[in-house]
Amino acid sequence: MIRSPRVGIAVALVVLGASATPTAQPGPLRGFVQPRAAAHTTLESRFDAALDADLLRDWMRYLASRPHHVGSPFGKDVADFVAARFTEWGYDTVIEKFEVLFPTPRLRRLELVAPTRFTASLVEPPLAEDATSTQQDEQLPSYNAYSIDGNVSGELVYVNYGVPADYEDLERHGIDVRGKIVIARYGGSWRGIKPKVAAEHGAIGCLIYSDPRDDGYSQGEVYPAGPYRADDGVQRGSVLDMPLFPGDPLTPNVGATADAERLDRSDAPTLTTIPVLPISHADARPLLEALGGPVAPPTWRGGLPITYHTGPGPAVVELELAFDWDLAPAYDVIATLEGSERPDQLVIRGNHHDAWVNGARDPISGLVALLAEARAIGELVRTGWRPKRTLIFAVWDAEEPGLLGSTEWTELHADRLRAQAVAYINTDSNGRGFLRMSGSHTLERFINEIARDVIDPQTDVSVSARLEARRRVAEVAPRFQTNGDHPIGALGSGSDYTPFLQHLGIASLNLGYSGESGGGSYHSIYDSFDHYVRFGDPTFAYGVTLAQTTGRALLRLADADILPFEFESFSETVTRYVDEIVTLTDEMRTQTERTNRLIGDGRYVLAADPTTTYVPPTVEDPVPHLNFAPLQNALTRLEASARAYGDALDPEAVAALSVADQRALDQILISTERVLTRDEGLPGRPWFTHQIYAPGFYTGYGVKTIPGVREAIEQRDWPLATTQIALAADTLTLFAAEVDRATSLLTGSR
Repeated sequence: MIRSPRVGIAVALVVLGASATPTAQPGPLRGFVQPRAAAHTTLESRFDAALDADLLRDWMRYLASRPHHVGSPFGKDVADFVAARFTEWGYDTVIEKFEVLFPTPRLRRLELVAPTRFTASLVEPPLAEDATSTQQDEQLPSYNAYSIDGNVSGELVYVNYGVPADYEDLERHGIDVRGKIVIARYGGSWRGIKPKVAAEHGAIGCLIYSDPRDDGYSQGEVYPAGPYRADDGVQRGSVLDMPLFPGDPLTPNVGATADAERLDRSDAPTLTTIPVLPISHADARPLLEALGGPVAPPTWRGGLPITYHTGPGPAVVELELAFDWDLAPAYDVIATLEGSERPDQLVIRGNHHDAWVNGARDPISGLVALLAEARAIGELVRTGWRPKRTLIFAVWDAEEPGLLGSTEWTELHADRLRAQAVAYINTDSNGRGFLRMSGSHTLERFINEIARDVIDPQTDVSVSARLEARRRVAEVAPRFQTNGDHPIGALGSGSDYTPFLQHLGIASLNLGYSGESGGGSYHSIYDSFDHYVRFGDPTFAYGVTLAQTTGRALLRLADADILPFEFESFSETVTRYVDEIVTLTDEMRTQTERTNRLIGDGRYVLAADPTTTYVPPTVEDPVPHLNFAPLQNALTRLEASARAYGDALDPEAVAALSVADQRALDQILISTERVLTRDEGLPGRPWFTHQIYAPGFYTGYGVKTIPGVREAIEQRDWPLATTQIALAADTLTLFAAEVDRATSLLTGSR
């Protein structure tokens, strides 16, 4: 593989700056006692030797050979193929079937009827360079799943990304979307937020298009010359209100089995209330060109060679949508390798298998890495090795419509998972580039150690070192934890870790490689084998690297003497979250006081187009001085507890534990993530029980940390904020108490 000059500089920086690099020195494996650590390192080398890039390529060629959305004939073939491989490799394998609501389009019509006429094509054309793009008979057309049926007509308004702040800007300029159809560009938030916010402001329909500035020729050459989205490319996707709850809309909190009690569709709260349709920028351009009204602000202007106006009108559009609202079978493949010593402790590895169309990158690039791991572990078992803990490989169906397969499975098996699940390791899509690490911060040190042990196939340095090099080349001041680790991201939503972490409180990681593969194929007919082997990971070297990364996570979690959880990183990270919230509150107070003072003095002025109507802001209630002392006191307790556990966790203490004490310590460590949940859940959305991580109510995929407190403050609900501060403090105090229990068990062994 040819290295770019930029990559070469990055590697040089790592080498030349090694003396200043805050990376950990090699040491014993976390959770293992000697000599088992050395033996386990040898085991991982044998695991690596069983990984074969050619197999990943062959599996992808078959699995992406036909469209395989949930309920499709080839979707069942994919599940059967995967199950057969697991059985062949020695796993106890079952396919669990769920019946889920999955609407498919019967009618799609979009027309500009004034001041000129234009009919949108709503078609992604086949390409000679892309063999599977010709499979129109099996492809789902471009649409947004869980849009309601509708036939609406109205003036068009351009709303930028269609997030709440954009509507606030429109309102300040006297633009009202009530009774109108809005057009928003993809980006800025998850797609399902756009029709949700539009409906809240009175819009009657919503269009979402891929602007070339964000997703097209402004990024680089478009497909087939390059990887980026072509003029006619469309991003399909669900608009289910997943921040309320993911999964089957008709069976919240229970598995969608054939005999499950279901809501009437009219009572399903996560369906949209207005029709919504995704379109290409080729179809969007005539609509945007027909808009009048004010010129859009500079930050609203996309990459089309037009003047962006906001409207409303004179463009008038008609949008008509109708769907078949059927139940579809979803097939989850569950493969189990029972543990030899602690079979009641479950380490779970997942990736979905369904796709909007052929899905080579999303999700097959992640799935083939999972299959490679399972095969390599099966080879280890044939030589006589067996993990201490039970390994479960889960290949989910119906992820794309809204995490349906994983959510229904976790809801059905919730009691067992709460009692026995150690951790969940997720992947989704994969490409060339840099390791993406997100998840529970109790696993931050653990995954950083793995990142230092896996070698990047392009640069021959560790993937951790390459990640640091990118930050240096980008001239981004690297922020490390005090122990020298790369901070991992917090998890919002968007993939199958959500029901494990945020509903059941199971520590989770989401991993993958990206950054050098380009974009553009996402949720289109061009997410194909041909696209992937040209622009994604042509040699499947990063597929093997992902398997090495996630495989190490599985093997270490499954075979450690005690679970490799750690709490100082968690304490440091949560302290940063609280500091952010305090700063947010102070900034809101300062801004409110300034704005109210200017309004009171009659001096609130905004430089604007003199032809534009401007509605000044109204006086807002002042931001009170919230009492964060309970949270800060809880953080002090947590910091002390985390440090005490770290001090107690030395090789001698672990070695002194009996097998029974190791089991007991494991159960305490497992429980730490559980106590971060509360049965009543978050305000207004009880399905989300985790008090530290949740998708934002108006961000969708984007995370809100300490969400009960943060969102109450953002919504200026001061009584709720006070209540949530107390609840968050109680949660952290309970967490610290669990850590203290673990410390007592360790110190009692001396």
